[in-house]
Amino acid sequence: MSSISVIPVSTKAQQKAFVRFAWDHYEGDPNWVPPLISNIRELLDYKKHPFYEDAECQTFLAMREDRIVGRIAAIIDHGHNRHHDEERGMFGFFESIDDQAVADALFDSAKQWFADKNIFLMRGPANPSQNYEWGMLVEGFHEPPTFLMTYNKPYYDALVKGYGFETSQDLFSYPAPIPMLDNLDPKLLFVANEATKRFNVDVRPISKKNFKKDLGIFLKLYNSALLSQWGFTPMSKSELAATATNLKFLIAPEMTSVAEVEGQGVGIAFGLLDYNPLIKKIDGKLYPFGWIRLLLGRRKLKRVRLMSTNVAPEYQRWGLGVVLMARMVPEVLKWGIDAGEFSWVLESNKLSRGTLERSGLTSDKTFRIYDYTP
Repeated sequence: MSSISVIPVSTKAQQKAFVRFAWDHYEGDPNWVPPLISNIRELLDYKKHPFYEDAECQTFLAMREDRIVGRIAAIIDHGHNRHHDEERGMFGFFESIDDQAVADALFDSAKQWFADKNIFLMRGPANPSQNYEWGMLVEGFHEPPTFLMTYNKPYYDALVKGYGFETSQDLFSYPAPIPMLDNLDPKLLFVANEATKRFNVDVRPISKKNFKKDLGIFLKLYNSALLSQWGFTPMSKSELAATATNLKFLIAPEMTSVAEVEGQGVGIAFGLLDYNPLIKKIDGKLYPFGWIRLLLGRRKLKRVRLMSTNVAPEYQRWGLGVVLMARMVPEVLKWGIDAGEFSWVLESNKLSRGTLERSGLTSDKTFRIYDYTP
């Protein structure tokens, strides 16, 4: 077997090869969905993105002779390290053929890049952080992922553990029949109804007309509601603005809810249509005409990913998450949605997991975060 070399990506041609490797690697896999090319280039720091105002990234390609056999990104999220008072590097965008030697060479390169900066702890996969795509699929290879969820080869778990990483935290996704509120624990419904009356809660969809205002509500609630969550790093205003700009034309207000008490936002639920069937058709290319196909085709989409339900800490025990969902259900049914997915939910988030599981939902996919300690 010929030797493996790992090269740091430094040219435009190498950047293109890094991105395009996935197309070759997953050729023939019916469940793989290509990334949006413009989006992944930003998240790799190949194009300007505000995440990298406070982060660094170096990507690497593994070569066997003149053939690419793997890739990895080494990421230093300074915001994460300050917030958690640690020095840790993140690996992400990992792909490899089924060869431990290739995976080892990639992880060695990332580890050395971190060590040169006096960083010796590693975590991942983060693409490029918990606020974007997060985790490695280890259970649930039976269907394509939903929008902005990860997908990978089934043997990756063995490669990562084979290098010496250990499981740090699992994440779960829960498929949900849309009329799920009919199956809620009556105690939860009682609490939610009482909360609506007690606090005089008003619930509405996100407003595209007042999008900037609602963006501020989301950022405040997202950063406060998740502050104690394992691994969480607050999102900056510029990051959220960039994400919102990328997603604004894809947002369907019907799939969102904002809860207000006396005009102040206290809860927000955010669902996104599962655009992956359309993204597969445009092969990840938004330009020149892919974005038009997404817009024209979205009324035919039948699945929604319920990706974020955030409630101000002082209201979290009052069932406002149920109140937020209840507003959406009639509009979701009117749209014709027949399937939902709550994703992802942390293993350690007992409140959210308990609410979903008391509703009769069962996780069908598991994603994993790994830590490496020398």
